[in-house]
Amino acid sequence: MPKKEVIATRKAPAAVGPYAQAIRVQDLVFTAGQIALDPSTGKLVPGDVKAQTRQVLRNLSAVLEAAGSSIAQVVKTTVFLADMRSYGDVNAVYGEFFTDNPPARSAVQVAALPLGASVEIEAVAVCGD
Repeated sequence: MPKKEVIATRKAPAAVGPYAQAIRVQDLVFTAGQIALDPSTGKLVPGDVKAQTRQVLRNLSAVLEAAGSSIAQVVKTTVFLADMRSYGDVNAVYGEFFTDNPPARSAVQVAALPLGASVEIEAVAVCGD
């Protein structure tokens, strides 16, 4: 049976419940959803949905790097939105991070996100070359 490795980094917000920032199994990384928490304060970053999306993707990048992967190696994301009308703004920032060969993606509106966040993103990525 493949070994399950728990991934944790101080460069992203700590898990606030019984879950891991990510799990690595062989050459795959499965991240928990990231919201726009500043890892140094534990509070949501100020600003609009674009500012939140940038912080979410910075947090996601930090978790992926701790697992031996990167944003460039993401194969699938799921984007959770508090308001689907923000899709265009989120998409604009998302495109700044996923410039070449973007991953498969789903985007859904949800009733609410933790701490009143506007956006949450989770990812699956490969590790190594």
